[in-house]
Amino acid sequence: MPTRRRFCALLLMALPLPPHAWALDPATGTVVLTITGRVRSPNAGANAVFDMAMLSKLPQHSFVTWTPWYPQPRKFSGPLLRDVLAAAGCEGSTVRATALNDYQVELPLDDARLHQVLVARLLDDKPMSVRDKGPLFLIYPFDSDPALRNAVYYSRAAWQLQSLEVI
Repeated sequence: MPTRRRFCALLLMALPLPPHAWALDPATGTVVLTITGRVRSPNAGANAVFDMAMLSKLPQHSFVTWTPWYPQPRKFSGPLLRDVLAAAGCEGSTVRATALNDYQVELPLDDARLHQVLVARLLDDKPMSVRDKGPLFLIYPFDSDPALRNAVYYSRAAWQLQSLEVI
């Protein structure tokens, strides 16, 4: 490839993708997660919504960690929070998580970049019912870093997660 063409190809790769490149498919199943706020890829009005199938199509990750809510370490699986936010084209500095029982917590978006924070959809390889703190659980890998084992990070975990607002 001539040098000029190679330069143009590299330049095009460096440019940001157009907004339609982040388009989410519409949810076809029951919506389990709604993202509001600074969303560039809405699929439901101004919001991005996900059903369980959409979340399962994102790259899946797992870890086993001890938490204050279970008597023994448990395995959590699901997409990374950063991948969910990227799929919705979110920009901001803070995420406000809201649970089914109206529990709300704010966490810095940097947490999603620095830690393997999951939007867990499986507990010990099984779907979580509402009774088991599901269907989604925003969870930190507490055992991966001693700095995460404190009240600040425990309070940022949100079971029965239903929505995220990006501020």
